[in-house]
Order: sequence, then C-alpha cells, then structure tokens
Amino acid sequence: MTAKRMNVLVYSGHGATVESVKHCLYSLRRLLAPTYAVITVTGEAIIKEPWTSSCALLVFPGGADLGYCRTLNGEGNRRIGQYVERGGLYLGFCAGGYYGSQRCEFEVGNKKLEVVGNRELEFYPGTCRGCAFSGFVYHSEEGAKASELSISKTALAKGSVPEVFRCYYNGGGVFVDAPKLESKGVEILASFTENLDVDAGEGSAAVVFCKAGDGAAILTSTHPEFAPANLESNVDVPGFDEVVKALKEDDQQRVNFLKACLLKLGLQVNEEQNAVPSLSRLHLSSSHPSGTVKILESLRDIISSRDGQNYLEDENDTFLLETPTAWSLSSLADDLPAEKTEKAKIEAGDMDKIIDYDKVVKRLVVHDADQPRSKDTPYFNHQAFFSNLEYYEGKSAQSSEGFGKNLLYGEVVTSTNTLLEKNTELLRRLPMGFTATATVQIAGRGRGTNVWVSPSGSLMFSTVVRHPVSLMSQAPVVFLQYLAALAIVEGIQTYDIGYQNMPVKLKWPNDIFASDPSDPSGKTFVKIGGILVNSHYSSTEYLSVVGVGLNTTNASPTTSLNALKPLAPFTLEKLLARIISCFSALHARFVRSGFDKYFEDLYYKHWLHSDQIVTLEAEGGIRARIKGITTDWGLLKAEELGWEDRATGRFLTLQSDSNSFDFFKGLIKRKV
Repeated sequence: MTAKRMNVLVYSGHGATVESVKHCLYSLRRLLAPTYAVITVTGEAIIKEPWTSSCALLVFPGGADLGYCRTLNGEGNRRIGQYVERGGLYLGFCAGGYYGSQRCEFEVGNKKLEVVGNRELEFYPGTCRGCAFSGFVYHSEEGAKASELSISKTALAKGSVPEVFRCYYNGGGVFVDAPKLESKGVEILASFTENLDVDAGEGSAAVVFCKAGDGAAILTSTHPEFAPANLESNVDVPGFDEVVKALKEDDQQRVNFLKACLLKLGLQVNEEQNAVPSLSRLHLSSSHPSGTVKILESLRDIISSRDGQNYLEDENDTFLLETPTAWSLSSLADDLPAEKTEKAKIEAGDMDKIIDYDKVVKRLVVHDADQPRSKDTPYFNHQAFFSNLEYYEGKSAQSSEGFGKNLLYGEVVTSTNTLLEKNTELLRRLPMGFTATATVQIAGRGRGTNVWVSPSGSLMFSTVVRHPVSLMSQAPVVFLQYLAALAIVEGIQTYDIGYQNMPVKLKWPNDIFASDPSDPSGKTFVKIGGILVNSHYSSTEYLSVVGVGLNTTNASPTTSLNALKPLAPFTLEKLLARIISCFSALHARFVRSGFDKYFEDLYYKHWLHSDQIVTLEAEGGIRARIKGITTDWGLLKAEELGWEDRATGRFLTLQSDSNSFDFFKGLIKRKV
C-alpha cells in the first residue's frame, strides 16, 4: 500500500522572502486546491519531520539561496534529494532555481551581491548564472521587469500554453548551455527572447525541466507564480507601473503557463482557477433560544460599542455583532440597485488579491429568538441538526453534557479551530460542548506539517471541552483525541440501521481511514479524516478545542463516506449530530471511569494496527510489533523484535505528540 500524497509544501524558512511565499501560496492554492493542501514548511521540519510520504510537491520560492544553503546543507538537502530521487517533485522559483542547480553564479564581480558556489541538490546538472538582466536590488522592484518568454509547446504538451508571454522577473538567472544537457534529462520549457546581460552559453533557457531518478524538478528564473493583481503599481520606482500594466495584459497566459508546468510534473490541476473566497456571516444559535441569550450574557463584558454597533475584539479576530432583523435589512440594502462608491469600486477590484483573513471583521448574527432559517443558511439546515441531536441524545444511556446544543455556523470561514482556539477571551466564556461548524474552510489546520483540505462536502467542526485538572490522574486530557476518533467511527457505524459495517478505521493517533472504493479487494485504506486538539491550561481545568475534518460527500482529495455506497447518502447535519452525541456520551463515561477496558476493547476493535510490524527510526532502526496503547497516558506500546522477528521481551512506548506513525511504510519517526 502507498499513501496518497496530498501536501504541497512551500519552504518558508531562512532565505525565503515573505512576499514570495505569499505569492506561491496564493497561485498554487488557486490551481491545486482542494485536491492538494498547499501549506508552508520550515527548514527544521524538512530536516527532522516525516514529510516525504505525504508530499506531492516541494516548492522553493524567491529569496536568497544562501539562506537555503545555511539551513539545509547536509541533512536537509540529503532528504530533499532522496525524496525527489524516489519519485518526489521539486519546483524552484528564482532563488529556488539557483538552489536546485549544480552551480550558482550570481552577480559575479559585484562585491556587494556576488554569490558563487556549487549546490548540493544538482537537479539541473549545470550552472544557473545571473542576473539575467542588470539592475537587481534586494527587497526592491528597482530591477524588476516584464520579461518576454518563448514557450516550447513540444515540451509542454498538456494544457493550453501561449507561444510567448510576459512574466515578472526580478533577479533570476539563465540556465547555461541547457540545450547541451538534453542527454542528461533536461528539457527547456521557456527561453528569454531578449538579449541577456550575462553569458548564457548555448541558448537562453529561462525555465527547465529536469529528470532526477524517479522524480523530477522544474526550475524557473522568472516568477510565473506572481499574479499582477498582487503587485503594487504605485511603488516609488520609475516605470514599474508600466511593468504591472504589461503583466496584467498577459495574466491569463501566465496562468496557463503555470498550469502547464504543474501538469508536466504530473499534478492534478483545476480546469479553472478557484476564485478567492469571501468570508460569510457567522450564525450563533442554540437548541433553545435561551441558550443563545445565556452565551450573549457571558460575553457582555468583552463586547464594546462603537458608532452605534457592537464589537467583540479578541486576540485573533474582531466580530461585529448583528441581530437577524438588522442583518436582513442590510442584506436588502445590498441587493438594491445603486451607484457604486469609489470605495466600493476599489474593494471590488481587490477581490482577486491576497487577503489577510485575520484582519477581516467577521459579522456574527446572534439568533436569540429563533434558529436560522434555511434561506439564511442554504447549505446547513439548523432544524435538521438540532432535531437529530435531540433524537440521538434520547437514545443514549449516558447523561448529556450539552455537546452541540450551542452552535456557531458559517458557510465560509477561516478555520473553526482558529475561530475558537485563537480567540482566548471568547473561548474562556464558552460553555462545555460549544461547537463551531462550516461548509468551507479556507485555512483548515492540521497536525505537524499536515493541513486537512476542507472543501465543500467535508464535515468540519470544532468542539469546546472543559476538562477539570482534578481528573488528570484518572482521566488524562491526552485521551481526548482518542475519544474523538472513537466518536467519529461509532457515529458513522450507528448513523442508522444498516450502517454498522461501514469500512472505516482509526490510524494512531488521530486519523480516520476508509477502505478505498477503487480497490475491489478491500485491502487498501485511504485517509478521509483527521483530528486536531489544542488545549489551554488554567489552574482548575484544561480548556480544549477538538477539531475534526471528515470527507463526507466530496470525492476529493482522497475519497468520502458517500463513495463507500451506504444504504442512503450521509447528510452533514445528521452525521454531525450523531458524532457529537457519541462524543458527549463517550466523554461522560470517560470522566467517570478513565480509559478502562471498555474503551480499550472499543479502540482496538476499530484501529488498523494490531500486531503490525514497524521500524523505529528513533531507536536506531530496530523492528518492533505494535501491541496497543497504554491506559494511563495513551502511549503507543511496541515490543522489540530480534532475529527472524522473534520477540525479545523488551517493550517501548511512544508519545503521540512527538512521533509520527506512517502506517503505509511501517515506520515510526520522531517528530520535533
């Protein structure tokens, strides 16, 4: 079995500029989401974390490649090189292109800027020499230009590519003598059409494709990831406004070229760019209106009035509080025809730009008299959710802890976990079991270097759990991730009559896997969900936010519950109610009995790992057989194996917050 690679990792460590990273994230997310999660990765993570098995593409943005060398020379580059040799993909823009070449020659003879030396990755088996055009100044647009490129339609056979287009350039090199290196797996994808200011040898290659073992790399000297909408044309550099104007004229060709490069690497690319999503209103409601009123009362001391409106300003986000009546009137006003103000025109023009969502004021509609109507929230039926929650709770033998009775919903949100966990003043005042859910997340968070892709059709929610410190010896808070995992699987299999054999399993410590419907043997499993728990400690309790992402009706990025052909398709409202009610019942039992034999048996019934043989990298590569988890702190138990995989009698324990279990390769790796 092989794991599906769904992470696109953009290097954001020493040497990378903030702007270049932002441009990479912006353009790649629009072309690759939701099939891939496009996220940043640090140098330390590249060196120490087990990122390679889930990485579809490693991207090095613009910046200064000496910073890359200082961070990654040695072990980091060894791991990158091995990853590509074994089938991985590398994409290097500008500085990332220099870095991926055998030799870098930058501004030779210029005492202030000169950088010359061999590089360890050597994807391009020659020299990248720059600057191709003179005038470069670090952290400036002074040497930037709209450079014309001639495209090789033979090398880029997939996609609709232009013959020529203008692309943002600022300090890149030329790949010297590229035509002479075709026998070494080099293909020229694009060439400069203008005269260069350095010796390019034969040809004038601006973008090259390089085979490297079973993998490949594309290195560029220009910036096809830079969208002109995100370039400021009013910078104090003579002529730069004309550069931006030229780039805007050729922007669709730029997009088509970047798509063709990604297709060349074998990635699945969107037919159309995903539009930059706008955050929707948030809706606060309860199973009974009195619950909403009670929450509003608890928040009163952190609500301030300004210009006749009520705001809740917290650590990460600012919320504007609205009533349903006021919201309806403002929505009506928005729909009326009117002359657009200059400010509105500017805002409309900015819709296609990089957005700092943390700075966007979130509008929060407080439903203190009734639940939201279907026309208010067309993608989530509150009545269906609350009625199913009441039904499932009525069937439970455990007393309810109020999970799900207070609900925050948004059609498009940043991240349900971020909305709760990063706004600590709000979080401290929320009741046990308060739940946030959304139809689409645009910044979903995952564990370590992973981010769970959150397209429409995923069930996404975060629940507040207040866990008393006094219970730590009997019921440690670390088990919350195990309870959430059990609640998901139990919720799926008790969703209704006939769902008990749904092929879903747990992967230690906090992933949900399902049988791959494309494999008729039923032996292949793919990830369909994940869990993230963040906890705050106070003198009396752990205040935790338990986040869940579960592919339910969507086919991408792996598969979904409905692809498993249940008796009737799952609905998000009913499934959320079932999982929440299971979580509530499991937690109520856990605080009374701890992780006892009941929980042990239930966990082992659903997990993938019984007697699996693994390699423990942190223990020098010894082999061991997985035996279970400890009932005191939830550590993974493994028994060492010796000659012919015979048990030695030595047992090891591994922590879920410092190790990563690669189920598909049988490896347990140390995480930092």
